[in-house]
Amino acid sequence: MKFDNPIDQLLAGEAAASLGMSGRKLKQTLDALRQFEADVAARARSADPVVRNNLVMDAAEAYWGYVVQREQFGLLDSDTIAKDYAVPDEVKRVMGPKLGS
Repeated sequence: MKFDNPIDQLLAGEAAASLGMSGRKLKQTLDALRQFEADVAARARSADPVVRNNLVMDAAEAYWGYVVQREQFGLLDSDTIAKDYAVPDEVKRVMGPKLGS
């Protein structure tokens, strides 16, 4: 892509870096939720519903943020993100910013 204004190139680089960080945050929050569930299944930790809910809400916020950022680039298919990152239905249902934090 050719930029007529050098500032546009810098902004595009920053936007791409931010999108990458957002995708990594989504992966990290989903990994934390999956690890919690695996630990509970293996009886390595208790099934604390408050902890699990917090993990779900963290993942839902990260999913929402990633979807919104991608939409700014004209990438409107959140189903692709959900598939690529294996976003659980529960996370998709409650996606959005965390309130009161």
